[in-house]
Amino acid sequence: MFERPRAGRRAVLVSLDIGAPGTAGHGEFSELVVSAGAEAAVWIGGSRRSPDPRYFVGGGKAAEIRDAVAEHAADLVVVNHPLSPSQERNLERLAGARVLDRTGLILDIFAQRARSFEGKLQVELAQLRHLSTRLVRGWSHLERQKGGIGLRGPGETQLETDRRLIGKRIQRLTARLERVGRQREQGRRARRQASVPTVALVGYTNAGKSTLFNALTGSGAYTADQLFATLDPTLRRVELDGGGAVVLADTVGFIRDLPPDLVAAFRATLEETLEADLLLHVVDAADPNHRERMQEVDAVLREIGAAGVPRLTVYNKIDLAGGAPVLARDGQGLPESVRLSATAPSGLDLLRQGLLEYFQGEIVHARLRLPLAATRARARLFDLGAVCSESVDENGWLLEVALPRRVYASFCREEGLEAEPPVGRQLAAPMHAQ
Repeated sequence: MFERPRAGRRAVLVSLDIGAPGTAGHGEFSELVVSAGAEAAVWIGGSRRSPDPRYFVGGGKAAEIRDAVAEHAADLVVVNHPLSPSQERNLERLAGARVLDRTGLILDIFAQRARSFEGKLQVELAQLRHLSTRLVRGWSHLERQKGGIGLRGPGETQLETDRRLIGKRIQRLTARLERVGRQREQGRRARRQASVPTVALVGYTNAGKSTLFNALTGSGAYTADQLFATLDPTLRRVELDGGGAVVLADTVGFIRDLPPDLVAAFRATLEETLEADLLLHVVDAADPNHRERMQEVDAVLREIGAAGVPRLTVYNKIDLAGGAPVLARDGQGLPESVRLSATAPSGLDLLRQGLLEYFQGEIVHARLRLPLAATRARARLFDLGAVCSESVDENGWLLEVALPRRVYASFCREEGLEAEPPVGRQLAAPMHAQ
């Protein structure tokens, strides 16, 4: 019976096109392997119409992997596809080397990159969820039932014990992350009450989000030319020229086929994206496949429920792609995209201008009807300096307010109010809170 090796970096890389050419993303797979610190001994490619139930790669290709492991003295096989527990186990037994699928590879990279307490909790939770489906592999020597006095192994008893221990650990990690989520929600609530909008940086991994974050905030967040250089979310306040401020949030990068366990584990972090007032979708303009990368980001945003959050596209790295900094606008004259270089730097002033226009743009003059019990919402409007006049009757408060359009829409959404159309006339100056 094959016993799994516990370490090894010399790897046989396996990446197939399933169904159609170009579906495997070979270049990105190579970057993932390098980011994980593995040494590629040989590359095995090919194509299949559908995965093989036993080995995923098929019997002939599995034999080729076995021979490559022996020829190159490899102790690791990395497969650019998610494998079922049985496929992973069967391929290990045949090749005589540890097998790591795409999900396990990304989890390993995340484990190396996590620095904060929250990040480590999230990665451990994702690892345990992934491991819980593959636990039998680590106990192959215990699942054999032996005969004779003194030779009977614990069999499934040990597996059940381990599953129970992992289940308890998952519960504890989930509870801790829920507390982290509540703490983040308190911070977001405070920012909303202070009318400080949140801008979240999103994009494909290695698009330059952290570099742009540092350029805008003057902070020293870690950056490197590698996939998933940073995992831990970072928030900084940015003062905009001409008045006003935003909170900029740097989030984890996305990737094709992001493992579901990671999406679930990082939900507390990704909620910064979900609750943001604006998304800066950072795109590597020098990447020839940047349009496909944008579609992958859109898919992840839909998965976490953030597809409806307004966004401003930032085409980064124009120093490599060519072209001049540009602030493009839509048909209504609102900022739509910015072309810049975060390292040059050039075009940052255009991005700041776009943010200022977005958050301090057209002022909406409208009437709001609040029930008498909505004292908190009324006080919030006074805190914002938005109330121009008010009156009260048996149906509640009637207030005339003046707010930036997006702040007004955000307020109505958060308070569960129906946004009234503009009144169509100039209102008095806002009143001070009494």
